[in-house]
Amino acid sequence: MFSHRHKSPLVSPSSSRFVTETVNGSHNFVIKGYSLAKGIGVGKHIASETFTVGGFQWAIYFYPDGKNPEDNSAYVSVFIALASEGTDVRALFELTLVDQGTHGKHKVHSHFDRSLESGPYTLKYRGSMWGYKRFFRRTMLESSTFLKDDCLKLNCTVGVVVSAIDSSRLHSIDVPESDIGAHFGMLLENEEGSDVTFNVRGVKFHAHKLVLAARSPEFESEFLNGMEEDNHEIVVVDMEPKVFKALLHFIYTDNLIEDEEFSVTSSSCMPSLSDKLAAKLLAAADKYGLARLALMCESVLCKDISVNSVANILALADRFSAMDLKSVCLKFAAENLVGGLYLHLKREFLNGMEEDNHEIVVVDMEPKVFKGSHPLTSISQNCSNLIKK
Repeated sequence: MFSHRHKSPLVSPSSSRFVTETVNGSHNFVIKGYSLAKGIGVGKHIASETFTVGGFQWAIYFYPDGKNPEDNSAYVSVFIALASEGTDVRALFELTLVDQGTHGKHKVHSHFDRSLESGPYTLKYRGSMWGYKRFFRRTMLESSTFLKDDCLKLNCTVGVVVSAIDSSRLHSIDVPESDIGAHFGMLLENEEGSDVTFNVRGVKFHAHKLVLAARSPEFESEFLNGMEEDNHEIVVVDMEPKVFKALLHFIYTDNLIEDEEFSVTSSSCMPSLSDKLAAKLLAAADKYGLARLALMCESVLCKDISVNSVANILALADRFSAMDLKSVCLKFAAENLVGGLYLHLKREFLNGMEEDNHEIVVVDMEPKVFKGSHPLTSISQNCSNLIKK
């Protein structure tokens, strides 16, 4: 007799991978007024804003008088510091001092180039640093094109090492991004099934009550409470057609309308604040209770903040309760008040109040109390408080 050996069925093999890689991020740090920073003392630094890479906070420390007392301020020092809680954080670093001349020969100290040679650097705890005590001899720096208009520019790249087991299947199915906004946008464009018409200075817009009510508490109150049961025209008198079109586009697509103003930075050829689409759209967002649209407009207007515009943008932010934009304006004022901003704010806030330069007699207040109540004093105090924070 022959014996038959039964083979057990083959089982598909499983697989896994151990992946180690870096999560990279960069930060640009501009040091304006270098000559004024000199003399703060050996071991004392100027810190950049913190920035996040790989789930950790980082900061660039620049020492105008050097970090090492033994060097007698002959060198400037630059370090990258771990600014958040962390233990044994492994990372690669690169520090670049930007050449602001025509040659573009930047000074680069890179840990990335020698990662195979020495491996990543390990930062043991918060406050641990990587960098160079003798980053650049000060006399050479001050006579070089790295320093221009009393300004230095540093770029820092951090690569945080992360490791994980990748046991995902060999085959996967990609799911496309949501296109619901595109579909609703087509509904607005085609006007199919529209049941309400808006007349905005002679230009008519057809829309859908349920869509508007779902997106805006103002429209919800207007349409779902029986106030607009008939399909008649609604006349809008406080908004331009271009602004209302942008408003409807956001309501249907959750995105800003494509407009040149939203894609370029501020310049002398850009419209004044009162003529800006973002400013008018911010007012519309406030009227119709569209918080996300308001934040989008704040983000656009934030890019236009300058010494000449901050007072007007601050007033606009205050008018429409745009708190994030208002905070940025006040912070900008705090950082630049020592320059020409104080005089500019004085002209803006006191415009028209003292044109005749006549004497006003105050009989119910002591001089020091009146001085403390001056609007510019309040502005200065707000700026000072922000600096302390």
